[in-house]
Amino acid sequence: MIISVDQGSHVPPFEQVREQIGGLIADGSLAPGARLPPVRRLAADLGLAPNTVARAYRELEHAGLVRGRGARGTFVLPAAEERAGGRAPDPSAVRAAARELARSALRAGLGRDELLALVAEEWDGAKTG
Repeated sequence: MIISVDQGSHVPPFEQVREQIGGLIADGSLAPGARLPPVRRLAADLGLAPNTVARAYRELEHAGLVRGRGARGTFVLPAAEERAGGRAPDPSAVRAAARELARSALRAGLGRDELLALVAEEWDGAKTG
């Protein structure tokens, strides 16, 4: 598994790790049943604190992509691919778009309620076609 962290990025390191592992699961590079590297080893390889990698793993587990089995390790879940019709869901692109949308709304002088109303309108429109 080859991932990297850009220390100069505005994206937090745990999120970079989570996004990249999620992508590897989504594209099949990490197959169901594959074991992720131990937290401490991956942290050392990436030059991160173990808690940073542990947080990424927790978020992947919360998303239903992996399951931690204590000292035995963390494994890719079979349901991750099945649930998404062959690819694991990766909310990171939506999260990044939401972050940029929020920043754009602030620059435009919109309030939170105005932005949420616009998003609700677009959501309803997207569901109907």
